[in-house]
Amino acid sequence: MNQDLVLGIDEAGRGPGLGPMVLAAVALDQATAEMLVGAGIKDSKAFGSGVAARRARSRLAALVQRLAAWSAVEVCDVAEIDAFVARGGLNQLERERARSLIRRGPISARVVADGRTLFGPLRAEFPQLEAMDRAEDAHPAVAAASICAKALRDELFAAIAARYQAEFGVLRGGGYVNPATCAFVAEHVKRYGRLPVEARKSWPWRGIVLPETEDFALPSAPVR
Repeated sequence: MNQDLVLGIDEAGRGPGLGPMVLAAVALDQATAEMLVGAGIKDSKAFGSGVAARRARSRLAALVQRLAAWSAVEVCDVAEIDAFVARGGLNQLERERARSLIRRGPISARVVADGRTLFGPLRAEFPQLEAMDRAEDAHPAVAAASICAKALRDELFAAIAARYQAEFGVLRGGGYVNPATCAFVAEHVKRYGRLPVEARKSWPWRGIVLPETEDFALPSAPVR
């Protein structure tokens, strides 16, 4: 066990209705953690959502990947998210991916995961794990994981947006169920009679952009 390593875990893309979810893990020693804080590592959400924010996260993610003792990501695609949500198991999916990251990573004195309720159950398997809310504000390793997860999620969503730009214009809203995303999804349904393939069919589209009486999606399930 490396007594100087902290393994941080965080996710990006749990809430959006379009595209995948990404979990990341980053192992840092104290010296590297201090160096990355000095370089601007912090919670990925603190950067905002514009072009400058995406560029900053991308730059910092590359720095983390170069300097960290270890880093890795897990991508959960739309079909897998839908399958877990259909049985009320989105938290279970995140725990499974976090478990995989911990097992793949270096044996560390501390593992810190963002989400007390979400990741707390993993303590039975990993006694060194600390599950806490707002962990990215307290631990550079978690902030670094947040940056890496969000940078990859940004990249994957940009690829989705690029596929639709010629026909639908610039896809704004980051894939969250907001007016911009709903306008895109509604127009796609109008033209093709179905949700985009990148849409999570277990999300609450029905009644928002889909007629209540039409069966464009899987039966609704609670998002947990």
